[in-house]
Amino acid sequence: MLTKRMRKTAAPAGLELTGLAVLVVGAARTGVAAANFLLRRGARVTITDAGTAAGLQPHLDRLGGEAALELGGHRRETFLAADLIVPSPGVPMDDPLLVEAAGKGIPVMSEIELAARFLPLPLIAVTGTNGKSTTVTALGEVLEEAGIPCRVGGNIGNPLVGEVDTLEGLEYLVAEISSFQLEWIETFRPRIAALLNITEDHLDRYRSFEEYVTTKARIFENQGPEDYLILNADDPLVRETAAPARSRKVWFSRRMTPRFGVHLFRGWIYSRLGRGAGRRIMPVEEMKIVGEHNWENALAVTAAALLAGANAAAVRRALGRFRGLPHRTEFVREREGVKYYDDSKATNVGAAARTVAGFGQPVVLIAGGRDKGGSYGPLAPLMKGHVRRLIVMGEAAGKMAEELQGTTEIVRASGMEEAVAEAARSARQGDAVVLAPACSSFDSYSDYARRGRHFQEEVGKL
Repeated sequence: MLTKRMRKTAAPAGLELTGLAVLVVGAARTGVAAANFLLRRGARVTITDAGTAAGLQPHLDRLGGEAALELGGHRRETFLAADLIVPSPGVPMDDPLLVEAAGKGIPVMSEIELAARFLPLPLIAVTGTNGKSTTVTALGEVLEEAGIPCRVGGNIGNPLVGEVDTLEGLEYLVAEISSFQLEWIETFRPRIAALLNITEDHLDRYRSFEEYVTTKARIFENQGPEDYLILNADDPLVRETAAPARSRKVWFSRRMTPRFGVHLFRGWIYSRLGRGAGRRIMPVEEMKIVGEHNWENALAVTAAALLAGANAAAVRRALGRFRGLPHRTEFVREREGVKYYDDSKATNVGAAARTVAGFGQPVVLIAGGRDKGGSYGPLAPLMKGHVRRLIVMGEAAGKMAEELQGTTEIVRASGMEEAVAEAARSARQGDAVVLAPACSSFDSYSDYARRGRHFQEEVGKL
């Protein structure tokens, strides 16, 4: 476990920014937070974005100082004249201007790397294909319940670089970290890291699944033997990926008893960490969040919280009242003996599979949206005998129906209204109607939350 002394000895690596010409690529939330951080430290900041001033104005209004703006496109000469470039997570690593600048020796640094150079306290960082937001939110609540003041941010909430100067009196910064954020790190080193799972995702961004996996693994590449790495023992790819890690491995499992970690046994979460090895923490039936995938999230939360100094009673109290996040297997309503759940955040195949597998009753599944480049094959075993009917919609409907043909009855819908109506006709008493798209929302919606709200609205009209 981390002692109080250890928690207070996280020394920032530092970086002299005064007078540097820094180019921030992207003028949305992360870019503006990075620009403000740099301006406070005396850097000469230029922000570039392909968008227009009108479209970016709500973000630009948050600028706290004078920065040069280059909007509507990117200028090669600006990239090559910079002393440092900070790209936003939405900018791919193979962007030609970034590649050229890096090839000429210009440092390129992600926002989380910039933040890490100045963090005054230890970081708990959580990554994985699925479950990140739920895990970090629940962990923040457990730590607060245990009297360990913390802040939750990163890919959920405020960018890390926007939190650095507001952490006085806290003991931890808890961060959700995406693969995009890990692309341009150098010294980024969490005191406690967690790798929840790895399944196919973002293949529309990465050249291969292997590249995606390698990027996820960067969360622990700078950790040493005094750091902790929390890992899913039930995920073979996680075990393989984490084999080279130098940090102390902490395992969580629903199926086995790890030598050092937390596990599920006869409906209870048990800890095998430190002096409390073998102690019962809580029964999973006390939790408000549903599904076996959420049991895994709770195990990861328990491990991280105990390592950070929380007591078992605080873990039980906080997890027992945690209701989860919107659009993540969120219960919507029950109608005529059928329960409706919104998991619009299941934007990849792995997430959708975990959601469906977590239901003990037959499921009528609504899926589809914009394809992300992976296979829908992992859904096939769940279809047979478990999914009563699959209703597909959006751009990916044809591909999804083709790849899952013969596994269950498949119906195509023109949109959410028709999909919900068809689901209501298909479902029987005791069934669950679940929106778990396995795709992004960008064919029809600006984000997964709008898609989820539309689903809930249509369910409410039934």
